[in-house]
Amino acid sequence: MSTLYCPELIYLNGTFVTDKGLLVDDSGRIERITDKHESGIANIVDLPGRALLPGFVNAHSHSFQRLIRGKSESRIVSGRDFWSWRGTMYHAAAQLDPKEVYDIARMVFLEMLLAGTTTVGEFHYLHTDPTGCAYDDPNLLSKQVIAAAQSVGLRIVLLRTAYLRSGFALPRDPGQTRFFESTREFLNNMAELVSQYPATSNEVRFGVAPHSIRAVPLDDLAELTAWANAKQLPLHMHVAEQVAENEACVREYGCTPVELLSRNRILSRSFTAVHSIHILPDEIQELAQAGTMICSCPTTERNLGDGFFAADQIMAAGIRVALGSDSQAQIDPLEDARELDYHLRLRDQQRAILDLIEERSIAERLFSCATFNGAQALSVPTGQFVPGSLADAFTVDLTDLSIAGHSPEDLLSILVFSLNKTAIRDVIVNGKLKIRDQKHSLQAEIVARYQEVHRRVWKYQPVRTSL
Repeated sequence: MSTLYCPELIYLNGTFVTDKGLLVDDSGRIERITDKHESGIANIVDLPGRALLPGFVNAHSHSFQRLIRGKSESRIVSGRDFWSWRGTMYHAAAQLDPKEVYDIARMVFLEMLLAGTTTVGEFHYLHTDPTGCAYDDPNLLSKQVIAAAQSVGLRIVLLRTAYLRSGFALPRDPGQTRFFESTREFLNNMAELVSQYPATSNEVRFGVAPHSIRAVPLDDLAELTAWANAKQLPLHMHVAEQVAENEACVREYGCTPVELLSRNRILSRSFTAVHSIHILPDEIQELAQAGTMICSCPTTERNLGDGFFAADQIMAAGIRVALGSDSQAQIDPLEDARELDYHLRLRDQQRAILDLIEERSIAERLFSCATFNGAQALSVPTGQFVPGSLADAFTVDLTDLSIAGHSPEDLLSILVFSLNKTAIRDVIVNGKLKIRDQKHSLQAEIVARYQEVHRRVWKYQPVRTSL
């Protein structure tokens, strides 16, 4: 039975229109945009006072890192930079059993869903037990994360991550013990994992994620790339997040990461370079010529002090930019979107720097980064309201204080730059309501189980009050 969602406003082709509804078929795909009063449709969901927009796509997530939110905001605890921050992250990673990996992932995915996210690309590199030994099922932790997404109702693209070494000419870092597999182990485990889920699933999909040049030597990277291309799976990789990463690549290969990837024909339209902060103008052109995408993670990059992402130069070159929440320092897709421009404003002491690139408005461009571009990076047919696309959407309460005073002409701009997450009321994934009036049926249980994990890992007692 088809379902017709009938909002007050619906976002179509860069603007909001009235008197239209979203018709969804039984498989969870969009049939068409139709008149709200079309007859003969048995299942109608009225959404008065709300605007309906395509769901957000989070193209880069490390779910377990939600556990260190707030724990690494001190130089005493986590030092002064990205490299020392990793110690706090490694501590958390070492503590978790499979059930706790599941509990944390559910918490993260619930928070994403409540923020309007309908698809997540989970860059997953926890593989073994804390001693480095494989579980009886080497994909156990991957399956726990997938099960967490299914429990919450969030679509997942599991980007299983290859992590072969700690870096060029470096001994293995004990903090990375749970990450390591050989190339052969990784490919065998990846093939087995993919085979256990329906190839046509709208809920669970896969991609290959060599962690970085520092973690995957070139010969192994070439083998992983060939395997991913043969399986027609997206390929994601951290690229040029840190200056030290570039310097190590130059010592090992005599060139930067982007140059290395370009020379060896690893860049392609199915490749997404995550971060890409420390890249040069000629490297931007190499990425553009290959059709490569970039996934920027602004709220994490500012949290870690990674540097400024040159979104103006990158977008002017025609490179598609997706967004991710990465370390989960903050989960707010529109905050990530607006930071693409806000960071440049601080750099250049100007405003609206990304406006009118290729004659496109800044609000439309940033919203596409948070939706359609992410879908392209993950090879998922969603992010737009077009026939045949997966029916993923969220609603916004048009009476919310954060957007009071809007008109249909400026609504997208006020949403992108001012919307509070509290205005997001309903979330639809695969044509089904997963959040209704900001409520999820499992929310209390998910939060309670997460709090237990948090208390155990950080070894504190809950505050109790007496009446």
